Amino acid sequence: MLTILKTSYTDTRASDLAWCLGREPQPALAVLDLQLGSAAVQLRLLGASHQVLLEGRDGRCSETVACMPGSSTPLPLGVSKLLEGREYEFAARIETLSRGSFAGRAQELLALVADHPHGLAGTFPGSPHAFTAMLAHRQEGQIGWRTWHAYPQEGCLVATRTRLGARVVAAL
Repeated sequence: MLTILKTSYTDTRASDLAWCLGREPQPALAVLDLQLGSAAVQLRLLGASHQVLLEGRDGRCSETVACMPGSSTPLPLGVSKLLEGREYEFAARIETLSRGSFAGRAQELLALVADHPHGLAGTFPGSPHAFTAMLAHRQEGQIGWRTWHAYPQEGCLVATRTRLGARVVAAL
């Protein structure tokens, strides 16, 4: 699903993004509700940021990547931890692209997400290449999502990838 967001950027630079687990639902500009297996997943666009809420029989997860005033947790390159007995893995990278490369990559990503049944993308007024996009999937009992945050004024694209694995069973 592709939507035009009726707001200006909340985040101004890729380096403003921070990561947080367990945050309450934030005001969203666009939402996509999905059922992936036994898990209810909600993709939420928050300005130039995202939040994913997941609830299933094995527990809950709330991931937020946003400009969060007062946050002291910058966007990590990677996180791996147990979350309610499930393996949670997060990875982020910032790509700096030339103007032409950025425009091409932006069009490619928006095309990938816009018509995907598990995709949500929002573009911002003022630039066709200013967007946040999210894509969720389920594979082999795991839920995952990818996100892209575009900052055309700096030629930066922030890409994240998250995987929430199966419940870890302790050995007897």
